[in-house]
Amino acid sequence: MTTPILYSIHESPTHPDFSSLYRRLHINELHHSSMRKAISALKTRTPDFIVAEFFYGWGNNYAGVNISNLDVLLFSLQKYAPAAKVIVLVEKAERQYVAKLNDIFPLHAVLVHPVTEQQIVPCLSANAP
Repeated sequence: MTTPILYSIHESPTHPDFSSLYRRLHINELHHSSMRKAISALKTRTPDFIVAEFFYGWGNNYAGVNISNLDVLLFSLQKYAPAAKVIVLVEKAERQYVAKLNDIFPLHAVLVHPVTEQQIVPCLSANAP
């Protein structure tokens, strides 16, 4: 059995540090400080899980095409890691916008801040829905 790979994409200080949990669960965590770096890494190492925060695109895109900071990553997953399980962390006020991402790539789980270890552990099972 191979060790699962998890991309932890830290774009803000609100992203919880679950590094010790991932080690206890024997998951190989790869830190990325931006979506661009995570997308680049997809070409060389396919993740089993991705944990990233959702930030709604409050009019910061040019044509109204993008929903959030996760759009391009999710489109890239279609090509490079179609079996990856995406766990989205979101602020309560932005939760209503996350469902639109399922049109791009199916989300494995959506967790509202503050996220605890007890909430994320079930999402990290290879057999979790």
